[in-house]
Formats: sequence, structure tokens, C-alpha cells
Amino acid sequence: MKRREFLKGAAALGAFNIVPAKVLWGATAPSNQLTRALIGFGEIAHSANHLPFKGSRLVGLTDCYAPRVAAGLAAAEKCGWGKIKGYKNFIELINDPGVDIVHICTPPHWHGVQSVMAAKAGKDVWCEKPMTRTVGEGKRVREVIQAQKRMFRLNTWFRFKDSFYGFGTTVEPIRQIVENGLLGNGPLKCVFGEGQGFTWKFGWSGRVQDKAQMIPEGLDWDMWLGPAPWKPYSDHRFGTSFRGYWDYDSGGLGDMAQHYLDPLQYLLCKDETSPVKIDYKGLKQHPEAVGSFDRFTLTYADGTEVILDGDVSLKDEPLLRGSNGLCVYKKQGGKTLRIREADGTWWPEEKVLKTLAELPKPAQQQTDFIDSCLNRKTFALNESNGFRSSTMFNLAIVAWRLGRGFEFDPVTLHAKNDEAAERFLYQDDMMRQPWRKEMFG
Repeated sequence: MKRREFLKGAAALGAFNIVPAKVLWGATAPSNQLTRALIGFGEIAHSANHLPFKGSRLVGLTDCYAPRVAAGLAAAEKCGWGKIKGYKNFIELINDPGVDIVHICTPPHWHGVQSVMAAKAGKDVWCEKPMTRTVGEGKRVREVIQAQKRMFRLNTWFRFKDSFYGFGTTVEPIRQIVENGLLGNGPLKCVFGEGQGFTWKFGWSGRVQDKAQMIPEGLDWDMWLGPAPWKPYSDHRFGTSFRGYWDYDSGGLGDMAQHYLDPLQYLLCKDETSPVKIDYKGLKQHPEAVGSFDRFTLTYADGTEVILDGDVSLKDEPLLRGSNGLCVYKKQGGKTLRIREADGTWWPEEKVLKTLAELPKPAQQQTDFIDSCLNRKTFALNESNGFRSSTMFNLAIVAWRLGRGFEFDPVTLHAKNDEAAERFLYQDDMMRQPWRKEMFG
């Protein structure tokens, strides 16, 4: 019997309320916890939700750079996991029947392929952000996760806990205001950038002048590139600066957008749809190296606008402006967010707190991924709403690379009468074999 089935059955019988599991089997016995393994052991693998996470038992890891595997095994032992297994590659890891959950901690160009392959191997998936680099990859991940009946979570959490970056509050009170119609019944305008507390990290930019360098000993460079087009090795492509190249990520937007825009999608109540029109203001981009943008405007079918402010020209705008003129600003001192009337009058904080206390709260979310895996409960940020939030910024990336806007159908998930946009939305033919076949069959 699989661990998750045994644990679920025992919990239903109340066995764990009679005798603690650690007394029956020992704290690290196979039957005591679900098991997990890490694909990739770069910087992000050290974060709280991966290497040291105690909700399930770490049993192994892999990386295409041998020194990282050695470092990971040593770090795991120091973290209290004992001697775990170092797999020769991620295929061996996902095919191990002793692994229940796969943590994908690789660069974004691998996220789609590895999520699909792990799901087909019967694993539940805990994937780093961004979910995927393209709309086509995200669509495929959603299809396979659901077809295989796997549990999936993205490793960002601001829709359900913690302060929303520079905004100073959790997302819940903002969702309350939107969900309960405090901002009117018409379309909303949302401005999102450094002035509202969210920096786009334009320091992530590629270097096209770099010459080829010797591949470090112990690095399988072909495996690191994986589904991405083959390019000669350089330290700048391999280090954390990989984010500056379109083949692997999309700069600061790719690095931070799922952290920023997933909670925004949630608070706007847009989890089931995507923008229908994308406008772009800024420089045309280099075909390989990511630069910066001035502004994106993402417009939904109901007229709601999400403006991604890159040049900080809209720094004094509120996060949200309602159709009735009421505006929502980030916390600045005090206890909560601030609200201003259309005539410029600020609400006293007592009125804001009283209003929030009286408004119905959003529906409770499933925020324990291990419970999701044991009891097959869809996680708060999953393959469906995660696909929609990754689609938000992947649409912006297409406009960025085109140097112009385009229209999008959120039902068919295709550009409207725009072959050039379609090629960036669906880059299947650019994916190297055998990974293209593994991804799309």
C-alpha cells in the first residue's frame, strides 16, 4: 500500500490519535510520512519550502552539476535528513516508487517538461515559480496534471498568507473590498509597480557579447539546456543570471511576476479567465537578451485594466481605482490599507477597520499541500489558477518580444488573427528532442 493511502486510512480510523506515529514506527519510518525529492539544487532549493521543509520526508535529490549534488547531500544530512540518495538524473528520480512528491527547483525552461514527466510517473508536484515560460507549456501542464489526477502546487503563497510584498498587508482585505463590491460594479483599474510596492528587478539582463567558455568539470551542459535551444556555455548563462535570457526565463518579470500577479489575479476575482487585449510601451527587445519595459496594459473582457508600470511614471497611482472612484492604497503606517474617496478625502483608519470587520471574508482556502496529497484536495494555488496567473505575464512577455500589443482569446487560448504572437505563445517547435516528445507526446 502506498504511503499516502496508508496514512489517509489510518487517520480516518483515528489510529494517530491513539498512539503517536513516531512511537509506532519511528519519526522517519517510511510509513510515517510522505516522501519527497528535489530536482535541482541551486539557490532556491535551500529555501524554507524545499530542503528544510518538515511536512514530508526528504529522501533524495539530483542536479546536472555534480558539485551541487555533493553539496546537497551534505546539506540534507546537516538539516537532519540523514543520508539521502543522490540520483544520477531526474528521470531516475521520478521513476523511483519510493518518492511521492517531486520538488522542481530547476530554471523555468525545465518547469513544464519536468512537471509533465513527474505527473505521468505518478508523482505529485511542487513546482517553483514561474509555472512555465509560455502559454502553450502551461496549458499542457494543466491538461496532464488533471488527466493523471495529481496534486500540484506552485511555490508562491501570497494569495493565502504573509504580507503582500511592499503593500504592507495580506491580500485578504483587498479581496474583501473587491469581492463585496465596495469599488462599484464596473471595471477596475489596477496599477502595479514600484510606486505600489512591487519592483520589477530590471537588473536581470542577458549579455550577448560573451564568448564561449570551458564547461566546468562535473556539469552536464546539454542536460542543463534540456528543452532549450543549444547554445555554447558561458558562466553568465549558467549562474543565477540565466534569468536574463529568453531561452530560460524573462528577466525580472519572469522572476517575480508569479509572486506579484497571482495574488493580484486572486484579489481581482479573475482566477477563471485571462486578459483579452495586451498593449505594450517600451523598446523592442533583443532576440536573446531580456531588457526593460515602460508599461504593459492587460485588459479583461469586462474592461478591468491591469497596468504593469516599469518606468515608475505611475508611482503616485493607487493599486486599485473603482468604477465609483474609490481608491485603495498600500499601508503607510497605521494598521491596514488606506482608502480614498473620488474627491480626494481619506477614510479615517477606524472607518477602514470597521468596514473590513463587517464585510464577509473570502472563502477558506486549502493551504496544506501535504494534506492535499494525502486526501486529494486541490491546493489553493494549483495547476488551474496557477496557469491563469502565469498566462498574465506570459501574454505580457509576448507583447514585449513583439514590440507591440495583440489580442487574445481566453477560452481558446490563442492569439486573434496574429501569427507572430501565436509563435511566441506556442513555442513547441523550438523545444529540443527528446523533451518535446516527453512534453507533448
